[in-house]
Amino acid sequence: MTGRAWRSLSAVIGLAAIVVLIDQMTKIWAQNELAGKPSIEVIGDLLQFTYALNPGAAFSLGGDYTWVFTIAATAVSIGVIIFAVRVRSAWWLLALGLLLGGAVGNLVDRATQPPGFGVGYVRDFIELPNWPIFNVADMAVVAAAATIVVLSLIGISATESAVSGEDTDEEKAAAAGTSDA
Repeated sequence: MTGRAWRSLSAVIGLAAIVVLIDQMTKIWAQNELAGKPSIEVIGDLLQFTYALNPGAAFSLGGDYTWVFTIAATAVSIGVIIFAVRVRSAWWLLALGLLLGGAVGNLVDRATQPPGFGVGYVRDFIELPNWPIFNVADMAVVAAAATIVVLSLIGISATESAVSGEDTDEEKAAAAGTSDA
């Protein structure tokens, strides 16, 4: 693996780790401070903290198929890690880091929360009007999806070099088998 590939992978995993840490810390706070209690108005009815357990996916859909979401999130996480080593764009690395962090943040809940491993409920606590309750991991996934859509629409490639698709000297050396990076 080239030095660039390691840097790309490290950037994605580093950002994902930050997202997971923030996600889990806020979920622990929400569970300790909000579970079984009335909602806390942060900005009137516009933003409230309301603790909820979500057995399904977005909008609590598919609550009887939690294990499917566990498998899907695991597959997405593995796919992001495999793809990250090929990414050259900082914007794509940002999107992939957010996606991986969001997927893993909710996977941690599915693995550690009742009713059991792989089928645990996801802890949600951020409530907006006319919208399902969500968490930091969900925000990261949505931000990643929006970033990926925008990057795709404006034609920013994840894997091509910024200069006419040319390889860097490091990549040329690696392809020739002479890289010490």
